[in-house]
Amino acid sequence: MLEIEDLTVSYGDMKAIEDLSLTVESGSLTIMLGSNGAGKTTCLKTISRLLEPDAGRIAWEGDDLLTYEAWEIPGLGIAHIPEGSRVFPEMTVMENLMIGADSAHGDVDSSLAWVHDLFPVLEERSEQVAQTLSGGEQQMLAIARGLMLDPDLLLMDEPSLGLAPSIVADVFEMIDELRTEDITILLVEQNASRALSVADYGYVLEAGRLVVQGDPDELREEEAVRQAYLGH
Repeated sequence: MLEIEDLTVSYGDMKAIEDLSLTVESGSLTIMLGSNGAGKTTCLKTISRLLEPDAGRIAWEGDDLLTYEAWEIPGLGIAHIPEGSRVFPEMTVMENLMIGADSAHGDVDSSLAWVHDLFPVLEERSEQVAQTLSGGEQQMLAIARGLMLDPDLLLMDEPSLGLAPSIVADVFEMIDELRTEDITILLVEQNASRALSVADYGYVLEAGRLVVQGDPDELREEEAVRQAYLGH
């Protein structure tokens, strides 16, 4: 479904990603692991056309994504949930969700019923201003807003960042549930143990380069992955 080939992206003179190639299969949950500064967020932003690459190719269902502008990407069925619970703080929960539905592929009412089923608390707090939600609830709202698009591909950047352990468990339970909804997911996550528990395949980046790839069992067996990300 998504193919990245020889991608290089720079910030000024610094290469954030260099010669990165990866594939995300249709219907899969693919993860990208790596420390801060490894290039994971840069990769997602480049897919979403928020950054312009120096070189390389990004194909989406055989189409050249680099010919599109950022505002056109949601209309292709690609939803990007950025790092840090990015919500519109002074808008209500419902207003945030309706913004996510602006380029929806499917029926908005069906999408709304779906996200309310996934996150009942958001239905309860539909008229509440987003900035008054807890950190975990804001992250749920950010995810739900992306799902309102009824996406084919969901790009998720550090959904567990800054959340309490109990909320992290809820978020990953929801991510696992999305596997049954015919959504392809590319997940960036530092919580390697949790990410590997839901993944079909994974890539590990260091300093902008791909260093290891494989299915979850293969990655768990990699000495570098065990020491750097699994704590043993």
